Amino acid sequence: MAPRTLVMATRNPGKVRELAELLRDLEVRLLSLADFPELPEIPEEGETFAANAAAKALAVARLTGLPALADDSGLEVDALGGWPGVHSARYARDRTHPAAPTDDDNWRKLLEEMREVPEGRRQARFVCEIALAWPDGRLWRARGECPGVIARQPRGSGGFGYDPVFFLPEMGVTMAEVGLELKNRLSHRAKALAALRELLAARRGEWEGESAAPA
Repeated sequence: MAPRTLVMATRNPGKVRELAELLRDLEVRLLSLADFPELPEIPEEGETFAANAAAKALAVARLTGLPALADDSGLEVDALGGWPGVHSARYARDRTHPAAPTDDDNWRKLLEEMREVPEGRRQARFVCEIALAWPDGRLWRARGECPGVIARQPRGSGGFGYDPVFFLPEMGVTMAEVGLELKNRLSHRAKALAALRELLAARRGEWEGESAAPA
């Protein structure tokens, strides 16, 4: 039997590598949106990570006719009232950066916003909501969080996004300083995917394509 095919609903190369590593022991053939250049961009217009992940997964599943895995993830900073939240990827968008800002643009803006915030009030968390959708409308969800604090200066060259300024106090390093293997045990995306894998194991029949009502 040929392996099942799963579309990772992202074009972000860092996220593709991370998800592929996390899914490597599943009997699935992994594709990403890079394999479907004709597909339009799926707008992220929801007010929550969960809404964006579900909308993206359902849209990609319908457009490709294949099961699709989507995540929406970002950074919530307590001192900023939960911002940048769902705006994490476009936090630095303004007149200076009217197009999509780079990762460096975003974390530099964050450090500037946090410049006067003292130690002890720099708590933050990475949040990830994952959705797995089928073309028939079935949808599974899972959530993961990784707590930390916002560093004063960037450190490390690994990872992507806000990793260089997300400090893990219990380890004394930023997320950009841990290797991919360790990150894939610690990260919000790893925890969300671990929860989803539990669903896959518990409801294997549905994953293998047996008919079922939408969840």
